Amino acid sequence: MCTQLFNPKVAYIFKKIFGSKEHPKILISFLNACIKPIEPIIEVELKDTEYNSRITVLAKTSVEELINIEIQRIDDYNAVESSLYCWSKSYTNEYTEKGAYGKFTKTICINILDFGVLEEENFHNKYLIQNVENKKLLTDTLELHFIEISKMKEIDENDLLSIWVGFLKNPNNEKIISMEKKYEELLEAKIELSKISRNPEELEPYKMWEDARNSKVSALLSAYNKGVKETNIEMLEMLKILKELSFDKSLSKETRLAIAKQYSILLKSQD
Repeated sequence: MCTQLFNPKVAYIFKKIFGSKEHPKILISFLNACIKPIEPIIEVELKDTEYNSRITVLAKTSVEELINIEIQRIDDYNAVESSLYCWSKSYTNEYTEKGAYGKFTKTICINILDFGVLEEENFHNKYLIQNVENKKLLTDTLELHFIEISKMKEIDENDLLSIWVGFLKNPNNEKIISMEKKYEELLEAKIELSKISRNPEELEPYKMWEDARNSKVSALLSAYNKGVKETNIEMLEMLKILKELSFDKSLSKETRLAIAKQYSILLKSQD
């Protein structure tokens, strides 16, 4: 397992691991860790789909719950709106299939974000539709989860979701390696990631995804430097993004150095 592993946060790689029909136990373990259902999920039926060019994994459970999982690495300032859009598409598509309001399927959206969005301190937050006074649930057909990877500072060995997020952050983390003996699905994910990382045919598409991300970062920087107001990027937010990216080892060393230099220039301009 000493192979230089691909970054599992890259959507292309994430889908291959968590959206694999050959390894459903990986997805089931992650879903149970995140949703924590009263009755554990024991089976999923995968449905591939794509919204707004972002790869998603739709998993239909054995209890007729539709689950949409999406991972994002760049903050485009619409993560909440994007989640609601994906939820509505999944929800209404089920209505089209069933043709009756009373038969709508409970739809859950899980948003894995490699940046901060919410004001909450916890790295995992769940949202429902409920009465603001007595907290009574109006309907359980909408459930949104936000997992902000950067907010999880330490891996909690007693929390499986924390362990999965730790895997996404660094699959070669010592704590993650030690947990592989306890959770066979975690080891299965590590083995699959290792296979993908060693496959020469996977290198080109992986680089394409990374290049696309780097291009988006460059576009954000360029827009800011040119003073394009339509981007709505505040200085503090831009500094935050640059600081996080300058330490992101999934980027090339040259890209990180360029970002660090830009961060330094902008920071000095605020003195």
